[in-house]
Amino acid sequence: MSATPPLPNWADIFVLPVLNLLAAFFICGLIVLAVGENPVTALGVMVKGAFVYPGSLGYTLYYTTNFMFTGLAVAVAFHAMMFNIGGEGQAYIGGLGAGFVSLWLAPALPAIFVLPLAVAGAALFGAAWGIVPGYLQAKRGSHIVITTIMFNFIAASVMVWLLAGPLIEVGQMSPQTPKFAPAGQLPSMQSFLNLFGIEIASSPLNLSFLVAVLALLGFWVLIWHTRLGFEIRTVGQNPDAAHYAGINVPQVVIVTLAISGALAGLMATNEVLGVQHRVVLNFTGGYGFTGIAVALMGRNHPVGIFLASLLFGALYQGGAELDFEFQSITREMVLLIQGMIILFSGALAYMFNPPLARLISALTFKRSKANV
Repeated sequence: MSATPPLPNWADIFVLPVLNLLAAFFICGLIVLAVGENPVTALGVMVKGAFVYPGSLGYTLYYTTNFMFTGLAVAVAFHAMMFNIGGEGQAYIGGLGAGFVSLWLAPALPAIFVLPLAVAGAALFGAAWGIVPGYLQAKRGSHIVITTIMFNFIAASVMVWLLAGPLIEVGQMSPQTPKFAPAGQLPSMQSFLNLFGIEIASSPLNLSFLVAVLALLGFWVLIWHTRLGFEIRTVGQNPDAAHYAGINVPQVVIVTLAISGALAGLMATNEVLGVQHRVVLNFTGGYGFTGIAVALMGRNHPVGIFLASLLFGALYQGGAELDFEFQSITREMVLLIQGMIILFSGALAYMFNPPLARLISALTFKRSKANV
């Protein structure tokens, strides 16, 4: 039995995720067909609902922004071969940091000072929530998966206590903070583009999308063009070799989890600063967990993470349109479709690896033989 040839990088980054996506859509098409609807028609409605209808692109990019932050958070840890499942809790605590800054400073200072500090507060609080599991992994040998999962529950409990108690808006029964002053609110993309004479439909899309794009660029520079990025990748490939090469492995582990937590915390800039304009309960909405699938599907590369985030953003927005247009396609079925995408891009990500590698190897061999 011959060994499977290695898969080229371009095929692993681009071709394999496309095959996984097509397989997931094929299975979802069969499910839609089983409930009596036309899969092609349903796909058309989903695409129009995500990109064509007025304001739909803004909603898609709004969801995409959340996935970009959480996908990057997971990807940074993956490069050090650590599985950070704590993005949900880190984003939650990041919202607390952004909320503190906006609640305390927005009434007294202009937005040009408040908003950068609020964004930094989200990153710092998220980083602080990531440092502790990183320290436990580096210094105590605690498994990062276990500690980050536990910290999700701790973060949720802390936020329930704060939002239902010390931070609750006076006279309000809902667990949420008072609304931020205007200086603590990120401008919407619609109002920002209006300054340049560009008219777009109203949507929740706001300037945190630009922050997410900058985070993608910063991630690329960090991982592939800095010494710290080299150390992160080296520790991920072989911690023992990294230690003998003079790299402080525990320090790299802690710093990596801090960066991962900071990126997750930045998700709060979209929800808390850009849309809700207050800290509300459960604003994370499962984005931290979906970020794992985004990083896997994007192969931990910024371009792949953006495309995977856009896909999941389109699924969220287009799925809502499916639920609205078809009586037989319920919200639960839309969640099933999203789950199939996650299944094929996560657990079954390398199902097509062996046949694809053999096909590419055979085509390459034929081409080289023909050139001889």
